[in-house]
Amino acid sequence: MWIAASALVVVAFLATIAQSYHPPYGFTSLIEFPQESHATEIPAVRDTPHFEHPPPSGYDGQFYAQMAVEPLLRDPAIDGALDNPAYRGRRILFSWTAYALGLGKPAWILQAYALQNVAAWLALAWILTRWIRPETARAFALWTGCMLAHGLLVSVQFALPDGASLLLIAAAVIAVEAGRPFVAALVLGLAGLARETNLLAADALARVERRSVRSWLILGVCLLICVLPLALWIDYLRSIYRWRVLDSADNINLPFWGLWWKIKMVASEFNGRPKMWSFGNAAAVLAFVAQGVCVIWAWLVRRDRSPWTLVAVAFFALGLISHPVVWNGNPGAFTRVCLPLTIGANVVLARWPEAPGWLIAVVNLSVLPGVFLMAEVW
Repeated sequence: MWIAASALVVVAFLATIAQSYHPPYGFTSLIEFPQESHATEIPAVRDTPHFEHPPPSGYDGQFYAQMAVEPLLRDPAIDGALDNPAYRGRRILFSWTAYALGLGKPAWILQAYALQNVAAWLALAWILTRWIRPETARAFALWTGCMLAHGLLVSVQFALPDGASLLLIAAAVIAVEAGRPFVAALVLGLAGLARETNLLAADALARVERRSVRSWLILGVCLLICVLPLALWIDYLRSIYRWRVLDSADNINLPFWGLWWKIKMVASEFNGRPKMWSFGNAAAVLAFVAQGVCVIWAWLVRRDRSPWTLVAVAFFALGLISHPVVWNGNPGAFTRVCLPLTIGANVVLARWPEAPGWLIAVVNLSVLPGVFLMAEVW
């Protein structure tokens, strides 16, 4: 029964994605091109039919989609099309995959870029059953909490690299669990080209450390493999952007500042007449805190050193030092930036049979804004 319920979740997801199909533009509405930016798009994209949203709209997917059409970033027009060319340029992996899937043709590239996160979601739905097999009500709740988490759904709905990045991190975790650290390092090296923060998942490689010279050498080589692809790509970008190659979006700040800022914002929303998204904001923040407490408890108290726990702790730390700009919004980018934390917390609960139902519910409260997002599409 619960396996069938899981299949219904997949069907509902695909039905929601189908709402984004608009002839003759296909699924390019997922990329969130804004009408007001049409004139600044690179010529190859501007001349290709694609869906453009009315104001106020536009999101980061539009930048990576244009990078997919110009994957070496040599066209000077790309600088005018991106909000922060050097910063966006470092996150090139899924622009490359879209270019390859689209066989170099702009119309096909845009479709491939829009849909590759859908494929990643479906792959994650299957791979996640390795750790959480939804055969009981409890396991179904944990599995669904991952698949309908706001961060994962928003990465699909706006064609962002976070969902596909999570798929690569899951593949790396599988490699670590199988005792293949070099394979895991290669996968994480690729993941680093999608988002620099994906390299935080390299702490899962600590599983190979055995307090011996050989294990330290293996770990050192693995870490080198992890950072090498991004380092080589940054060196290439240096030939284009010179000193700007290390430009950042200033997303890191003092610990807890961003979280505290968000808590105050959520509290202020409930001082008046709260809107629907006020409850979504509160749910997402509570879920983040509960997920963090859960994985820290597993790490420190239960001495859990499994790969997902290590990865989740790293991304919880990332959330704690994130700037308020990451927390700003309804509910904010933190739900997708910290996606591995969501998965890690649910895997911890799956391995803890005594976990109370209320804790499972709180850890997965980000499903609430996720459902709001799906409802908006419908």
